[in-house]
Amino acid sequence: MNLIGFYNYTVILTYLGAAAAVCGIFFSASGYPFWGVICLLFAGLTDMFDGKVASTMKRTDSEKAFGIQIDSLCDLISFGVLPLAIGYGIGLSGGIFYVSCAVYLLCAIIRLAYFNVDEAQRQKTETGKRKSYYGLPVTTAALLFPMIFGFESVLKSAMPVFYQIALFGCAAAFIIKFKLPKADKKGIPLLVILGLAITVLVISSGLK
Repeated sequence: MNLIGFYNYTVILTYLGAAAAVCGIFFSASGYPFWGVICLLFAGLTDMFDGKVASTMKRTDSEKAFGIQIDSLCDLISFGVLPLAIGYGIGLSGGIFYVSCAVYLLCAIIRLAYFNVDEAQRQKTETGKRKSYYGLPVTTAALLFPMIFGFESVLKSAMPVFYQIALFGCAAAFIIKFKLPKADKKGIPLLVILGLAITVLVISSGLK
């Protein structure tokens, strides 16, 4: 029996990240935002390396196009929906929160759709890897929102306010057209170190 889609090892990390994000959404909605944040961090880790894994295999144009679409669809779950579920899990509610959720998610959708179109056009005229982005990548959510959560003991009652400000700020940054260099071989280790530091911060916060 033939299945729709392309199945090879290059999409495994992407799927694992999406599966973790779904778990994180349920954890957060059930009153366990700590585990939602852990799932968000894991999704960020898988997203950081799924492109590296994909580059190790020679793929057809269709497989490459499929990978772009799958990556963005999974990013929407991991870095679009999950941060909103975490916000709900920490107690955010009311009209302003609902508006911020709608604005954040719509801007994430627009950013991801624009990236897909831009990447498809780029690949028609360029070879090799992308060197820069336009707008803030939605994957930034994997570091920003866990960091805010990790400073819960410092922010205390102000944490929900900071979290909601971050939602509006990210939403704007997703669609404002500014050029942002993509992390290179030197930048990736720094991002990994930052991610590990935030993970330690989140875990220590959760143990208190």
